[in-house]
Amino acid sequence: MALGALIGAYQEDDGGGLRALYPLAGRTLVEYQVRSAHALGAAPIVVLVERLPAALAEALDRLRGEGIAVIAVSDPQEAASRFDAGMPILLVADGLAPDFAALKSLAEFPDNTVMLVPDDEEHRAFERVDAESRWAGLALVDAGTLGATVAMLGDWDLQSTLLRRAIQGGARTLAGHGVGLLSQEPGDLVGFERHLLQASRGAREDWASRFALPLVEEAATERLMDSPVRPEWLLAGAAVALVAATFGFSRGWLWQSYVLLLLALPLDLVAERLAQLRLRPLGPGSWLRRSLWPLGGAALLMLGWRLGNHGAGWGAFLAAASTIAFAQAARIEQRGVALPARLWLFSRRNAILGALPFVIGGWWTALVIALLVYAAASLFAAQHLRHAAGHDL
Repeated sequence: MALGALIGAYQEDDGGGLRALYPLAGRTLVEYQVRSAHALGAAPIVVLVERLPAALAEALDRLRGEGIAVIAVSDPQEAASRFDAGMPILLVADGLAPDFAALKSLAEFPDNTVMLVPDDEEHRAFERVDAESRWAGLALVDAGTLGATVAMLGDWDLQSTLLRRAIQGGARTLAGHGVGLLSQEPGDLVGFERHLLQASRGAREDWASRFALPLVEEAATERLMDSPVRPEWLLAGAAVALVAATFGFSRGWLWQSYVLLLLALPLDLVAERLAQLRLRPLGPGSWLRRSLWPLGGAALLMLGWRLGNHGAGWGAFLAAASTIAFAQAARIEQRGVALPARLWLFSRRNAILGALPFVIGGWWTALVIALLVYAAASLFAAQHLRHAAGHDL
């Protein structure tokens, strides 16, 4: 059955600011909440407000601009009317930065479920349910329970009343651990933001991204997450840099073109991090992302052509073409298999960064030959490792 989401965005802190507008990962808390629900397939996503300040309206407009159907309502009856009869609804507390894994596990339950945390000092900011428990800020309720609660609400708070009616109606209670962080002032989210940054680090499958690029990647991600820069723009920038390098090699601008290749190295990694932070993963089907490998090959091919026509002979072009063939074959051998030494095998980043000593020395022909040996050795190593692991095709 389709899933909906109801998110509170009306509680103020001591300074009169909305908790929903606290900054988090370059956006606002309510944007993170909505994206989390959207990533689980929730639609509609209803944000309950008392007033709609300009900053909140802008945040919701940004979400709509990304294709997320989010609706702001100020009346609980209107909120209830937005959900179909019998629809399960994710309830996210005002000010809660939910852990996505906890939210996902909650959405998989078939009926009303309320997440609880212990009544202790660590969870003192959470709403008390009984002498032993507090509400974790996440619950799954059906549209019928929401409608019945709204019908008798009066002047009571919708979230608190709905929570209690769900529990009184026999809702399953679930002990929550690591459910997220309930913020009461902007500084509360600093630690959670750091957690999101760390969680966005994907597996790094080549030595260049594992050992040489993390500092650059981390610094760029921290600075760009507060900006309107989209991950797709970074991928496009990397593709443009590779195309420009290919053109530069054709004109004989060798070291300038190599600098462009270096500049492109971390861009797709940073794009992936930003996409993860904004809960809109790029996925393996991103055509911009997939274009980087053939564009890198085109740059190498053009370098071989340039060298071949300016003193190195036809062997330079043949070596470049052979390198591309060996490298692609090695990629095919590694597909779907976790090889133990994959870190050291040929990749676009490994090849570009490994070329640095040759570029510094001006040994361009030797570079093309070295890349050929590297790619061929990677293919043979991948075949051997695949055979040893029992993954023969």
